[in-house]
Amino acid sequence: MIPAHNSQTPYRLFESLRIGPKTLRNRTIRAAAFEGMAPGHRPSDELVSYHRMVAAGGAGMSTVAYAAVERSGLSFPHQLWLRREILSELAGVASAIHEGGALASIQIGHCGNMAKREVIGERPLAPSANFNVYGPTWPRAMDKTDIVRVARSFGEAVRTAKDAGFDAVEVHAGHGYLISQFLSPLTNHRSDEYGGSLSNRMRFLKEVMLAVKHAAGRDLAVLVKMNLCDGVSGGQSLDDAIAIARLLEEEGADALVLSGGFVSRAPMYIMRGELPTDVMGRLVKNPLMRMMMRVAGPVLVPSLPYRDNYFLEEAKVVRAAVRIPLVYVGGAVSRESIEEVLGAGFEAVAMARALIADPQFVNKLAREESAKSRCDHCNYCAARIYTTKMACYQRETPEAEFQAICDKRGWHVQD
Repeated sequence: MIPAHNSQTPYRLFESLRIGPKTLRNRTIRAAAFEGMAPGHRPSDELVSYHRMVAAGGAGMSTVAYAAVERSGLSFPHQLWLRREILSELAGVASAIHEGGALASIQIGHCGNMAKREVIGERPLAPSANFNVYGPTWPRAMDKTDIVRVARSFGEAVRTAKDAGFDAVEVHAGHGYLISQFLSPLTNHRSDEYGGSLSNRMRFLKEVMLAVKHAAGRDLAVLVKMNLCDGVSGGQSLDDAIAIARLLEEEGADALVLSGGFVSRAPMYIMRGELPTDVMGRLVKNPLMRMMMRVAGPVLVPSLPYRDNYFLEEAKVVRAAVRIPLVYVGGAVSRESIEEVLGAGFEAVAMARALIADPQFVNKLAREESAKSRCDHCNYCAARIYTTKMACYQRETPEAEFQAICDKRGWHVQD
């Protein structure tokens, strides 16, 4: 039984929640944080095992992350590519989540100028042909044939997810990936009907949503992850986010996941804290990038102070502008911070690092009055995913080559 709470802020986390055609057993969602567990662009046993643990740990829905809708949308050799050829393996992931009592969701997207030529076999696509130093890539501007094909690929990915037994899809329209690149004036310098005004910059998103909703029909819940703002001067603003949220409500999204940040300009705006670039420097294979990370990492990826519920004030502005269900993500890591979010009118909370550190965290929330995630936001898990699998230093003994770094930072492995 869940302990009693202050009557002025009732603890609603373990109430069921309807999102589109699906009902979650509670209001927790495993956020779509890249696992790095899809070598060869297909699910591994580790991916299945991790999401099975999250589901058994009490989450209402677990979201498989960062699945590309076509080959041109891949960034990494260990990133999932959602395609018919691996339908049975995808079904295994969904089934494992269902066995734990949770709904199964999968995030679909395209990396745009963050795609890697050595992975996709061609120049990356983007709204405009602007050099991306964080790739480093020099993409080509998408023509209208590309735009139509990629939008249709989102629809095909939804059909594949549905046939594999997933309950929901999350369209990734944030964080500086392809849809976000169209939305942001930082990366969209087009002069046709897909560029210029915000109405034009939203056109690609609108076409993607048409394909997605048609494919989902009445069977799948459709969530969209979007930016509150890009976190960098000249990027998408909070006023833009209100207009984007209203468009998505009109286009039939069942819920919005409110986030922020731009991976190629303001990566720590997404997570907050410091990214251990010394760890990344030991893992990156490219000698130039390894040297840059080890020598200039803090300059390339500047830190931002972490605090609980760090997106909440901006998210409240969008909450006041739309009636669609909203999922809050960003520093909701304790019963206290979750109550604050739900008390502010958000329908659900999504968690990533808290469930990397402890897949049983939702069950812990149900048991303990003062439950708080043991995640210390060191971002070791994020530093790993670019080259290897997601892992928390508190859950796995770091590799021998990282032991000196762990000692230096005081990262002591706990049982």
